[in-house]
Amino acid sequence: MTPVTVHHAPWVIPVAAQPIRDGCVAVREGRIVALGSDLAGDVSVEHDGVLLPGLVNAHTHLQYGPAFADLATSGLPFPEWIAEVTRRRSALTDADWLEQAKASAAQALSSGTTAVGDIVGSSAIAAGRGALQGISYVESVGIDDARWAGGEAARLAALFGQPKSPLTLGISPHTPYTVGSAVLVELVKLARAQGVRLHPHLAESAAEVEFVATGTGPLAAMLERFGLRMELLGRGSGQTPTAYLDSLGGLGSDVHVAHGIYLDAADRALLRRHRTAVALCTRSNRILGAGAAPVADYRREGNPVAVGTDSLGSSPDLDLLAELRALRDLALAQGSERDGLDEWLVRAATTGGAHALGRGDSLGVLAAGVRADFAIVQGDPHADPYRTVVDGHATATYLAGERVTG
Repeated sequence: MTPVTVHHAPWVIPVAAQPIRDGCVAVREGRIVALGSDLAGDVSVEHDGVLLPGLVNAHTHLQYGPAFADLATSGLPFPEWIAEVTRRRSALTDADWLEQAKASAAQALSSGTTAVGDIVGSSAIAAGRGALQGISYVESVGIDDARWAGGEAARLAALFGQPKSPLTLGISPHTPYTVGSAVLVELVKLARAQGVRLHPHLAESAAEVEFVATGTGPLAAMLERFGLRMELLGRGSGQTPTAYLDSLGGLGSDVHVAHGIYLDAADRALLRRHRTAVALCTRSNRILGAGAAPVADYRREGNPVAVGTDSLGSSPDLDLLAELRALRDLALAQGSERDGLDEWLVRAATTGGAHALGRGDSLGVLAAGVRADFAIVQGDPHADPYRTVVDGHATATYLAGERVTG
């Protein structure tokens, strides 16, 4: 009989159930077999901290690793930052990207993250996330009708015509301004025909709002500089980015969007109606001067939310707990109620991310039968366990019951 290892901690947060004081998690063959108090096993491991499910980083670009970290301190305005990232992309090979992705994945693991919604330039880069669970979203960016017909359609058709990858793949139409309208419709059709999930960026900047509405502004100038002929150039849609994406069929329960800064009440209602989650990336938004998402409104109105760090190109690190602290500060500044906020944040970084990835049954929770991916967070054992997590730092990360960091 395979031995059972019982992990003990002052607090265990299953997320799917109430926190357990002096709790235990029993693991056999990489899966959880029981949770509770005073569980018996063959091996006992004592932890000094809160034991909770591995965190789910619902929006990142692992491939923009340490080599791009200078951009996070560059002070470039968002349109110029986008242009610089685009310029640098052409100089790197898949091997370079893979090396960067591996470095980012190691950093994410060290801070308690065990699953990601990761945007990749090609399926080859997906291997960079290694043992991290989640979805690698193959990105289409800078694609107008000519580029779609000139190779992008064939690239994706070939990729998704192959046997299913052991690393789950999805599709990321980058944004409504870097992907042509007709192309975006085709990407949505392809994803749904293949049964894979979609993950676009949405309403990340005021420049995006201007371009989608009128077809003008700094993003229009950038597209012209790169020779991209998008349908919205010079005319716009007269809509918000959210309404425009919806008009192209780009919202749904199989979609989660990144950033979601410039959404009014009607836009937020659209997301709720379609059960489309939004991955909030507060520190990246601040560093790029993009604005602040209406976090308090999302919470009050009941929008499904997840949490992401974005990449090292626009964030100081990939620590999701640091992201939660920034989100808490923003929510309070916007008038959100303090009561229950820490629990809401922890849920957003666990089950919220899991549902955004369509994996609510197997990620972001501690429950019998799921893979034993969990983190230990150091903090005050006498405080509310959710607050301890938000205020704390990860000291160990486990994948399939094996300690991989700390």
